[in-house]
Amino acid sequence: MKALIQRVTEARVDVEGHTIGAIGPGLLALIGVEPHDDESISERMLHKLLNYRIFSDEAGRMNRSLSDVGGGLLLVSQFTLVADTQSGMRPSFSTAAPPAQGAALFEYLVGLARYRHADVATGQFGADMQVSLTNDGPVTFLLSI
Repeated sequence: MKALIQRVTEARVDVEGHTIGAIGPGLLALIGVEPHDDESISERMLHKLLNYRIFSDEAGRMNRSLSDVGGGLLLVSQFTLVADTQSGMRPSFSTAAPPAQGAALFEYLVGLARYRHADVATGQFGADMQVSLTNDGPVTFLLSI
């Protein structure tokens, strides 16, 4: 499982012109599921998302986590994140989990997140989504489990 995370001042997801998920200050996480992923990997990823220290403390150092600051978490499925781009000029998606597995693990991650964190929003698995954000910093990291 991979997550491209961005510290944001705001982010939202629109589908067919309607906003379906939005947060204020917090973390946007684009989530890619791979064939070998399972529920335990989803649990480890959520732990990392909630506890990765990328928010500033009083001294301006990245020393606080999303849990520490109580910000929003916007989870968006993105199978292209796990594409194989090693050769050629077109990505291969053979390294992404099949849609049923990807959807199940993404929904499992969302359920865990909603249980463990107060402010969670999502995109829509498999939909054509427009994601808007204001990256704070900019701060962006690629997390892999």
